Amino acid sequence: MHFTFYTFSCSSAPDRIGNLDLVKWRGDRGGCKEIRKTLMGDFRKIESEILGKPIDEIGELFGKPDIHQLGARNQKFYVYFLEKGVHCNDITQKSGAQKVILRFNAVGLLSEITFQARPL
Repeated sequence: MHFTFYTFSCSSAPDRIGNLDLVKWRGDRGGCKEIRKTLMGDFRKIESEILGKPIDEIGELFGKPDIHQLGARNQKFYVYFLEKGVHCNDITQKSGAQKVILRFNAVGLLSEITFQARPL
């Protein structure tokens, strides 16, 4: 009889990517404390580093998205608000607050990062 044992490494999400403070990012749910807005320069510097990363890794790094949408052809979108808006009081309201939208392709890899201020 042959037994195979697997060991799994449990690690927590890193505190930073480059100069981007991920702890502050994750702590500003909905951008309602307006901390994410102050991190935008650092976020823009690491965009090329995170493109191509799997959806699970992005979720671990940046925390649960404020809005998760499904798109055509099995695409997924994670929306992170960068500033306070009407969504802070009611997430069901369409918010014109600045946001970053992360688009994942059908195989779950981050394929596009866009910034938008108009309501979704």
